[in-house]
Amino acid sequence: MKIVALAGSIIGSKTRTAMHKFVEMVQKKYPEHEVTLLDLADYQLIFSDGRNYFDYEGDTKYVTETIMAADAIVIGTPTFQASIPATLKNIFDLLPVNAFRDKVVSVVVTAGTSKHYLMVEQQLKPILAYMKAHIVPTYVFIEEKDFLRKEIVNDDVLFRLERLAEDTVMVTDAFAEIRAKKDAEYDF
Repeated sequence: MKIVALAGSIIGSKTRTAMHKFVEMVQKKYPEHEVTLLDLADYQLIFSDGRNYFDYEGDTKYVTETIMAADAIVIGTPTFQASIPATLKNIFDLLPVNAFRDKVVSVVVTAGTSKHYLMVEQQLKPILAYMKAHIVPTYVFIEEKDFLRKEIVNDDVLFRLERLAEDTVMVTDAFAEIRAKKDAEYDF
């Protein structure tokens, strides 16, 4: 199974910290799976101009093709102005409408305050559903107070990250099994 962990911002440290911890947990518990961390701060992406994702070059091509090749995607996003950052929206714009068909997508959100928890429900999940993702229903919401010196210090958050890793792998396995059964119905 190919899992992509996407840190969806080019600034700040909290989302990056959470995604590194998530990747560490997945690699420890599921070493048989291929896990790739795409931290958008590490890439020079161009803005979407309507081309197919495979027509781009350089970092943009690498990031989009890596996402498209994944079985599961874990999106890490900060909350900016009660919304997702433009860098993450650009990723969605670079991909085709059905980019997440047959893919499981789970979410990790960081925010300065608990008042932004609805951003996932009202903005991010509708985008993912439109792009045909199988969305893991629960997500991990991490507040400013859960971090200290670029480390997660809240044990409950760590537990929820570990549970999200398990749920992501289990849901991906379940959907793969369902797809295999459906494919076996066809005789060609």
